[in-house]
Amino acid sequence: MKRYAALGLSLLSGLWSLCGADLPELRVSTDKRHLETTDGKPFFLLGDTAWELFHRLDRDETLLYLNKRAAQGFNTVFAVALAEFEFHLPNAAGELPLENNDPTKPREAYFSHMDWVIDEAAKLGLRTALLPTWGDKWNKKWGKGPEIFTPENAAVFCEWLGRRYADKPVIWVLGGDRPIENDNHRAIIRAMAAGLKKGDGGRHLVTYHPQGRKNSSDFWPDESWLDFHMFQSGHAQRFFANYDMNAKNLALAALKPTLDGEPCYEDHPVRGLMKDGKPTEWFDDKDVRMAAWRSVLSGACGHVYGTHSIWQFHDLTKRKQQTDARTPWKEALDLPGAKQMGVMRQIIEKQFFTEGLDWTKLRRDDSLVTLNGIEVTSQNKPMAAVTEDGSFAVIYVPGFAKNGLFFNGHKQMSGSIPETAMALDPATGDFLSAAATISGAGPVYMPMPNLGKEPWKGDWLLVLRKAKDK
Repeated sequence: MKRYAALGLSLLSGLWSLCGADLPELRVSTDKRHLETTDGKPFFLLGDTAWELFHRLDRDETLLYLNKRAAQGFNTVFAVALAEFEFHLPNAAGELPLENNDPTKPREAYFSHMDWVIDEAAKLGLRTALLPTWGDKWNKKWGKGPEIFTPENAAVFCEWLGRRYADKPVIWVLGGDRPIENDNHRAIIRAMAAGLKKGDGGRHLVTYHPQGRKNSSDFWPDESWLDFHMFQSGHAQRFFANYDMNAKNLALAALKPTLDGEPCYEDHPVRGLMKDGKPTEWFDDKDVRMAAWRSVLSGACGHVYGTHSIWQFHDLTKRKQQTDARTPWKEALDLPGAKQMGVMRQIIEKQFFTEGLDWTKLRRDDSLVTLNGIEVTSQNKPMAAVTEDGSFAVIYVPGFAKNGLFFNGHKQMSGSIPETAMALDPATGDFLSAAATISGAGPVYMPMPNLGKEPWKGDWLLVLRKAKDK
């Protein structure tokens, strides 16, 4: 087992490879479950939500943010052209995006700054998941708007955007946290999609960002312009079953990749536990880690992380507090969950690959494990996946179960005895223990590894590999 200890992710103490002046374009894989580059390499989308990036940061601040996220292992940054908050105010350079709020009259100086941000991100290997507008500009619903889009001007604006960024490494994200409530809303989004496709020739992927606890498939179960599904499991409660939202998408007749585009944000109030309008509890790194691993092992094509201070770039020296943000954004860059997202990508892309294991072949299988004598709840539910050929399995155990679990996956792993069964720390990637030697045909008990104080609260990752044929 010493060789596995050496595979711990100590290389995250250094920087990820910062490259990417010419990032390859993306497409949907042939199995319609994942994304890949046009040269056929799997692409695990690891995003960070920086919605107000173009609007609120100056160039020095932008470089600080981009360099930090690239070093932490992110490969995609989510940002919006027409921002939600303080839309009436100019960006850090004093520029507004539109002339008289007219989408057919974009102002060059504002979008020149966007060009620069997207180019600087690309130099660091970061793609930009670009929202043409926040949703309050076509369905105010809540917030301040103003509603400025019609189907006609939406098509014009998005064709212009598509043409402008046709040669840039972008992913188009429509929606913006607002619901489709009538035929006019539907027509606006379809016009935006058509405009983008016309402008960039269909070169870039398109998805849709819905409001909390909603799924793009709720509105668009089978639209030709939508390349992959996105949902927002949101910030209302701990232990939300985002894996069921993936399951819904992967059961559709028109199969497309699926992604949790806005799970619980680190350092965000748990909205369902507010009292008298005030936060009482906040999501922490374990919350975001649990949401990430459960989503990925239930079939997501990647994951999107966020922190409550970063998406809005909370800075009391420049603006008032908004939506209960409490940590200055430059400090929030180093919240532990961000590095742990890089650990997850490292495990999936590098550690598995080093061992010759193909993460794109993993499929969720709840029958692989059972808890030891306790009821499964949304709090303690393990998430298990096994490859189609039975070569390896991965099980995320969120903790909250004191008595370990049973592995039942002999049939899925072709009746073979796995060569190794190792436990990893999903927060660090460190090797914890050899969980068990798998033998026989019946359930095999997997004890918890040593997780320190109150170990039953800790989460762990179990990786099983089938014995090689002799």
